[in-house]
Amino acid sequence: MAEKGPAMTAFSLEPAQLAWCAELRILAAERLRPLADKGEPGRVNRALVAELGGLGLLARLFTSGALDLCLMRESLAYGCTEAETALALQGLGAHPVHAHGTASQRARWLPRVADGTAVAAFALSEPGAGSDAAALALRAEGDHATGWRLSGQKRWISNAPEADFYTVFARTAPGAGARGVTAFLVPADRPGLTGTALDMLSPHPIGALDFDAVPVTADDVLGEVDRGFRVAMGTLNLFRPSVGAFAVGMARAALDATLAHTAGRDAFGGKLKDLQAVSHQVAEMALRTEAARLMVYAAATAYDDDAPDVPQRAAMAKLLATETAQYVVDTAVQLHGARALQRGHLLEHLYREVRAPRVYEGASEVQRGIIAKELYAAHEEAR
Repeated sequence: MAEKGPAMTAFSLEPAQLAWCAELRILAAERLRPLADKGEPGRVNRALVAELGGLGLLARLFTSGALDLCLMRESLAYGCTEAETALALQGLGAHPVHAHGTASQRARWLPRVADGTAVAAFALSEPGAGSDAAALALRAEGDHATGWRLSGQKRWISNAPEADFYTVFARTAPGAGARGVTAFLVPADRPGLTGTALDMLSPHPIGALDFDAVPVTADDVLGEVDRGFRVAMGTLNLFRPSVGAFAVGMARAALDATLAHTAGRDAFGGKLKDLQAVSHQVAEMALRTEAARLMVYAAATAYDDDAPDVPQRAAMAKLLATETAQYVVDTAVQLHGARALQRGHLLEHLYREVRAPRVYEGASEVQRGIIAKELYAAHEEAR
């Protein structure tokens, strides 16, 4: 597909930002896509991660704001979803170290994450605690003075079991809900830590981790003991709008493919685009994609401005954009017909990719709950 970029631009973006996005789309198609194609499905593509580091994109994870993160993820997703995902997972796993780590932790790991020689992972989900992070069951037995032993399991962890270190959330105060969780930085070579890969719908590196009395000490704590829930939610508030940006990038790719197909496909004595039933669907795809994109940018800008309503805006952006992308990709498949279902077609790829963002980092139902909670809290405060 020829690289064109969108016809519409956001009122909030400067010419330099638009030019940067165009450059990223070209890099994704010309330099990152070939490396992604050489990767082994279900495995960490370290050559791709290293190229992201060499291009300076991973280092920007620690120097840019939420809007820049969204622009990176959207632009990369347009041309290479694998590169987008590799970048996002580095950021998700390493952001707690960047934001809450000690000087020693930061010095050891962040330069290697930035140059692509160390792979990071964010280990929050468990078999019985996905979106309900306060229900975490991974046990951290011990105390601040003598250290802890981690016992239990994490599941559906991106980059597991191949990551070089994990940001792990464990329960240090039983029965305390969200207030009894601590974040730990756990190198992959700690004794007692093992993992297995999981075979998923879209073949990303995702696995389960088993903790058999894995030792951690006060030097491994990220932030404060029993305050790890704040570390997790702070990270998710930053990355949720950018999940929406990932979704917008996929939607835009599907929309552009559909425009090209319907403008060139002969049908019923004309082109597909001449059928109102088709052109109106394409118009709806464009309308929803643009609305989602603007909401994502608004949420990211709110985060960068330290606005008080970031949780609500982030939830709205992720919800709208991921649901929109599902609709747009599905409609694109319908308008392309059987060719879109053939292995190797762009839309066959996007159809598998677009489903998971409605689940991870808080499912759509959880986002609606967050939105409602924030709305009623604001209502009560205004009374």
